Amino acid sequence: MNRRFAIKSTILAAGVAVAAACAPMMESEPDIVDIAASNGNFNTLVAAVTAAGLVDTLKGEGPFTVFAPTDEAFAKLPAGTVDTLLMPENIDQLTAILTYHVVPGAVTSDQLAGQRLSVATVNGEEVHIDGRNGVTVENATVTTADIIASNGVIHVIDTVLLP
Repeated sequence: MNRRFAIKSTILAAGVAVAAACAPMMESEPDIVDIAASNGNFNTLVAAVTAAGLVDTLKGEGPFTVFAPTDEAFAKLPAGTVDTLLMPENIDQLTAILTYHVVPGAVTSDQLAGQRLSVATVNGEEVHIDGRNGVTVENATVTTADIIASNGVIHVIDTVLLP
């Protein structure tokens, strides 16, 4: 009887240990791509990131700060621009545009408040950020700031940034 109890206790303890080890994985925060894909306002951005082969990068460890244009921001581009950029022969240009929206590190709006600065993007060019009256990046306004992801921060912008 004691032997059965010991075996059952050991099996139960092992099961609890496995469940405890898996719990952090199941409860982890979504990453930048997961948040964008589940939001519903970033369908064009997600399609572009997928077409450019940047999904794995933006699901990576980071941290990244992404200035994420909404579907409405992409709709402001001249007719046919998005379709042209999504063509396989234009992947380099698409990648340059998308990586112009990404800054290494996790930068929140409180770190930008009251400042004017130029910051290097992942594509190597700089963006000008003005945090003196809200936050603008180049000619785009941050409409929603500080969406925290497991691998960085998303700031929603109303205009696509073009390098």
